[in-house]
Amino acid sequence: MAELKHFYEAFQPAYYDVYLDINRETKQFIGKTTIIGDAKQQSIAIHQKYLSIESVQADGQDVSFTIDNDAEAIRIDLAKVGNVTLTIAYQAALTDSMMGIYPSYYELNGVKKQIIGTQFETTAARQAFPSIDEPEAKATFDLAIKFDEQPGETIISNMPENRVENGVHYFETTVRMSTYLIAFAFGDLQSKMTTTKSGVKVGVFATKAHKANEFDFALDIAKRSIEFYEDFYQTPYPLPHSWQLALPDFSAGAMENWGLVTYREAYLVLDPDNTALDMKQLVATVIAHELAHQWFGDLVTMKWWDDLWLNESFANMMEYVAIDAIEPDWHVWEMFQTSDVPMALQRDAIDGVQSVHVNVENPAEIDALFDSAIVYAKGARMLVMVRALLGDDALRAGLKNYFAAHKYGNATGADLWSALGDASDINVGAIMNSWLEQPGYPVVTAAVENDQLTLTQQQFFSGSGQEVGRHWQIPLNSNYDVAPAIFDQQRIMLGDYGTLRKTNDKPFRVNVGNNSHFIVKYDDTLLDDILANADSLDAISQLQVLQDLRLLAEAGHISYASVIPMLSRFANSHSTVVNAALYRVANNLKKFVTPDSDEEKNLQKLFDQLSAAQVARLGWLPKTGESNDDQLSRPYVLNATLYAKNTGAIASAHELFTANKAKLITLPADIRVFVLTNEVKNFGSVALFDQLLAAYRQSFDASFKSDLSAALTSTTDPTSIGRLVEKFKDADTIKPQDLRGWFRDVLANDAGQQAAWDWIRNDWQWLDDTVGGDMEFTTYITVIAGIFHTPARLAEFKEFFEPKLATPGMTREITMDIKIIESRVGLIEREKDAVNNAVSAVIN
Repeated sequence: MAELKHFYEAFQPAYYDVYLDINRETKQFIGKTTIIGDAKQQSIAIHQKYLSIESVQADGQDVSFTIDNDAEAIRIDLAKVGNVTLTIAYQAALTDSMMGIYPSYYELNGVKKQIIGTQFETTAARQAFPSIDEPEAKATFDLAIKFDEQPGETIISNMPENRVENGVHYFETTVRMSTYLIAFAFGDLQSKMTTTKSGVKVGVFATKAHKANEFDFALDIAKRSIEFYEDFYQTPYPLPHSWQLALPDFSAGAMENWGLVTYREAYLVLDPDNTALDMKQLVATVIAHELAHQWFGDLVTMKWWDDLWLNESFANMMEYVAIDAIEPDWHVWEMFQTSDVPMALQRDAIDGVQSVHVNVENPAEIDALFDSAIVYAKGARMLVMVRALLGDDALRAGLKNYFAAHKYGNATGADLWSALGDASDINVGAIMNSWLEQPGYPVVTAAVENDQLTLTQQQFFSGSGQEVGRHWQIPLNSNYDVAPAIFDQQRIMLGDYGTLRKTNDKPFRVNVGNNSHFIVKYDDTLLDDILANADSLDAISQLQVLQDLRLLAEAGHISYASVIPMLSRFANSHSTVVNAALYRVANNLKKFVTPDSDEEKNLQKLFDQLSAAQVARLGWLPKTGESNDDQLSRPYVLNATLYAKNTGAIASAHELFTANKAKLITLPADIRVFVLTNEVKNFGSVALFDQLLAAYRQSFDASFKSDLSAALTSTTDPTSIGRLVEKFKDADTIKPQDLRGWFRDVLANDAGQQAAWDWIRNDWQWLDDTVGGDMEFTTYITVIAGIFHTPARLAEFKEFFEPKLATPGMTREITMDIKIIESRVGLIEREKDAVNNAVSAVIN
């Protein structure tokens, strides 16, 4: 039989009865799945992967079947079309890949323990039970699970448990849903519960390694997020409960399984008394993101993976909408401007980047769609543009109609644009398709030509790029009324600049608010006017000036050296977003110097100049009643002063370490990483290394573990670096989910780069075997490309990765990353002398 494009075309399930008997000791399970559905033809295929199929029955009769592992299928010839009941018996193994049904490992009081959990997105439900494992194949599910249960253990799933018989746990029938959203977990769990004002039970679950108060923050955010979404969407939460589960081993950040959301421990449980504000904001937005999906993604699901952005882009925007509503003092949209926006602009400027909407079929290519900079961050910026165009009233009305029309079903991007267009009388699809279907984004050049204020648009490339004449419908958001709301031409003239400037009495600007997905290149006349009035700009506008100049410099549109004299005018800002943008530019200057050179010493002096007044103002320790901006800015300036090797800063950090040596975890969380890293770099010893490594192994506090990891990987001692690299394959020390971060930090350390690069080349097959099955795998390539910047490293990168270009799911990443390194190498070659001369000039 020929390969089906989608199995759902031939067989459409309506109901599943899934029975699983799981043995943790043998790491095996047996299963029996009954599927009732409509066979559109006699030859059908059911998804399976790594299952040992024992028998297949159709309407109670044994039928022959064949296994097609290449297509991850059971191929079955039926006696008839129409309604059919399939019963499939099978056996399989638990995985250690953090996909399918798998154990999460942890240690409590010296005893190794495990929690069994699941991760089925994108195509791993077929590793747990035979199914039509496609988003459109929605059905209802009865789940029954037996396991080698110990007294006091807990089992949870998408729906409430309704009975236990002979050790089998039976759960209520689900609503109609996609296979990839099924989830369950069991083990020695603890929980905290609350109830929303509409009666939804909300719970947070984690292992007993955590303190009870570590659940409080997440429980509060989850409850209030659900209440917000019920109001904003004008659509009730559709299930009886919403469980949030922290798993010790989890590849992604979190997963929106309907009614049982799973998380990395770092993104759910936290110490309410000593967690930095930025970490609290991150945890809150992750929770709000997953709960946004309970409607947008779960209640209404994309029809196929090419519309993944429908799920992720929307949830990425809504996490900020929700947290801004329930914690308005956080000004969380500023976090969007310092994280999502630069990530999207950076990656989307590379020639060959995927568009937000991508046609895809191969399962390996489906996983590759999860490009956080494009499907999440860029897609969210698209929807921020839509929200600004429509306003919240029309947005909410459109969403309410969208949910009503498609609930418990599937939709496409066109369905969303149609619902929003009907609610707003705006042709949303016509505007947004230029952003959805095309890769990249424009640079709008604003210039005074022959006294006329002129705008042009052209695709922006960081590095080489193939100009193919793309243009966009750009929401300009100008501060001059003469500019159109939507700029959809290649070039427009707005009128006599002198007259316009006098009439408006302020510098001309576009993309005010930095909400539209483009950057602006102002000519000298316009840029000088903006800079002369920089103090009157709001913080987002100041960030935008620095952001756009940095991107233009990296692309060679302007000289990088020309940006350096501008830095000092922003150095004393009290705004976090300005400091974030300032130090992103400053930190990028490090690639133009070699370690311990005279050029680096000059750069360190520049960092000292930029940070000195702020360090004096803020100090090392948090102050009672200080602003959120001060809390969030302190890490930027402390990091800068330590890079500058400021003797006072080094001494202050050492004093804090010495005073807290026996209780390092109690150091204030927002400065702790700098204290620990300073100690390793400037006062390192074997004893200190052993102390921090032991603390890392023993701690259950994810924030503290992250700080310890950053400190340990900053060592310059070759022996210690060797010991770290040896730990990469020791899952009892470094969990596979955390390995990429450890690898990246050692690679970014000049003293450790060779060891880390040798390791990944020598152990690539082990890495592929260990974490190669999940959607995060290609990011190992991404982080290497984010660091390498010499011709020698470029040649080595190409030598190692070009033979892997044909590997499904890796082609685009390798191709793009070669371009990224080539662009960086070329930039350094062109600009190194000019940049170093500019640094020298501003410090003298």
